[in-house]
Amino acid sequence: MSSNMTLGELAVRFGLELRGDPQLRISKVGTLEGADSSAVTFLANPRYRRFLRHTKAGAVVLDPKLAEECPVAALLSKNPYAMYARIAAILYPANVFAPGIHSSAIVDPTAQIHQSAFVGAHVVVGAHAKIGARSVVGPGTVIFEKASIGADTRLVANVTVCQSVVIGNRCLIHPGVILGADGFGLAPDAGGWVKVPQVGSVTIGDDVEIGANTTVDRGAIEDTVIEEGVKLDNQIQIAHNARIGAHTVIAGCSGISGSTTIGKRCMIGGQVGVAGHLTICDDVVLTGRAFVSSNITKPGTYSSGLPVEEASRFRKNAARFYQLDEFVRSVRRSRRHAADELADRSAPEEE
Repeated sequence: MSSNMTLGELAVRFGLELRGDPQLRISKVGTLEGADSSAVTFLANPRYRRFLRHTKAGAVVLDPKLAEECPVAALLSKNPYAMYARIAAILYPANVFAPGIHSSAIVDPTAQIHQSAFVGAHVVVGAHAKIGARSVVGPGTVIFEKASIGADTRLVANVTVCQSVVIGNRCLIHPGVILGADGFGLAPDAGGWVKVPQVGSVTIGDDVEIGANTTVDRGAIEDTVIEEGVKLDNQIQIAHNARIGAHTVIAGCSGISGSTTIGKRCMIGGQVGVAGHLTICDDVVLTGRAFVSSNITKPGTYSSGLPVEEASRFRKNAARFYQLDEFVRSVRRSRRHAADELADRSAPEEE
């Protein structure tokens, strides 16, 4: 359920300059195209600037440089998208759960659950597990023995927290997440495979968000580590002993192989693959579908993979790709032959 505030209240709360009626009440959010007079919207992407002049929103959060173009009330911010996010969080506050343990939950008597925490229906909490103050454990979640969940953390529903996993404060873990399942540790032996015991765990820092159906494997010996402020999208695979640096964001369907370290403040696009035992430094951007097969030691933006094109042209280009090696060899032979001819022509004639 959304709440409502006046534009004046929003401006004061967030320290914004307001151009418009401070008494106008805002109760919801909307798009530049679809918002009505009770909604607030924002303009951050230049692609949508063309919609600004026709908006019917109650107010628009935008950069001060665009204030004169706004036909309705404006809340001026240097970072409109982040400011919109803060305003939306006020208008749509998170559900409040009364402390307590649902009657259908199964809680080991040695577990420590703070009296202000909420444990929902059909939750299982194992021996010596800990759940911190004001945390919410949603329905169907399973928390194994010796796992620890910090304060003000929410596990939305059907989350699996395996043995000895540590989750920090103020985290948000979405449905279907599995934290601490065994990593893919197998040793070859006589044409078969021997399972390598995965005796590490997973450590997750404060203010981490993990999207639906993402998996973070436990370490083989030491822990897999997700540092503070990391944001993981849906359906990501983080393999055993990986380390994700603070405030890095990773988009959906990406895979981080085992024992790889990713630095701080990195931005990793969708469907990116990172090979194992690599190091990626701080402040690296990997665009969608990039594949990383070697260390990255210099901050910057990196890409690989081919964008989509008409199928017949793609097939022709793909066929030519496999001929590149022979083409290069042919060019080198031609250059050597041309160089030899030039040398012969330049040589002094014998008398």
